[in-house]
Amino acid sequence: MTAAVATPLDVKLMNLTATVLFVAALVLIGMAAARWAARLSLFDIKGIVVSGDVSHNNAVTLRANVAPRLSGTFFSVDLPRVRAAFEAVPWVRQATVRREFPNSLHVVLQEHHAVAYWGSEGEPRLINNFGEVFEANVGEVEQDTLPRLNGPQGQSIEVLTMYRTVEPLFAQLDMLVDELELSNGGSWRVQLDTGAGIELGRGSAADVTARVRRFLQTLTQVTSRYGRRAEALESADLRHDNGYAIRLRGVSTTAAVVPKK
Repeated sequence: MTAAVATPLDVKLMNLTATVLFVAALVLIGMAAARWAARLSLFDIKGIVVSGDVSHNNAVTLRANVAPRLSGTFFSVDLPRVRAAFEAVPWVRQATVRREFPNSLHVVLQEHHAVAYWGSEGEPRLINNFGEVFEANVGEVEQDTLPRLNGPQGQSIEVLTMYRTVEPLFAQLDMLVDELELSNGGSWRVQLDTGAGIELGRGSAADVTARVRRFLQTLTQVTSRYGRRAEALESADLRHDNGYAIRLRGVSTTAAVVPKK
């Protein structure tokens, strides 16, 4: 019976080295072939499909504006750069970009949905339904009755949340909130569509809501004492602990009012 002959260690090492070199050569050849194929004109970006929200932007114009900024092929195009180019367009909030083999890109857009103007009168800033501030041509706003919100930088979400809290309360008396402002000191103020200004004071949404409810529940009763309707309100100050002060058109004094419990 013939005994098996062990393979010398140096032969094993040579075989292992040869295998590693062979695999490495295949990898390098594959990489070179991939780079060569990626440069073929077949994979040059020849089309951009734009879908999603395009209410304020024409898809053809978008492609024409962004295409010159593209470089590379299907394999090498910088998708984050493409996304940034689309998101730099006015009204575009978010762009999702994906490759479509062999030479196209598909871009899905989400536009800002404006719910209010932001800042002082004349500023080209709006606020979307997420509470994010963005710049756009305010002349393209589809709604004519958007309110104006204002507040310190970085607090747009809080201001929008407060607007959504108090607006339905005033609407119960057919009062429309035209403006809501948060001062640097943390005090809230609204202006109605009638021009009346109302100081809401400081505090959480719950604190402000309680004061507004107390005010609105007794406003008609108070104005009737002076032979006026709620529409005659010129101003109100809700910052009093046990009541509020109002001024009515045609009434020369401002009276402190303590609602009955």
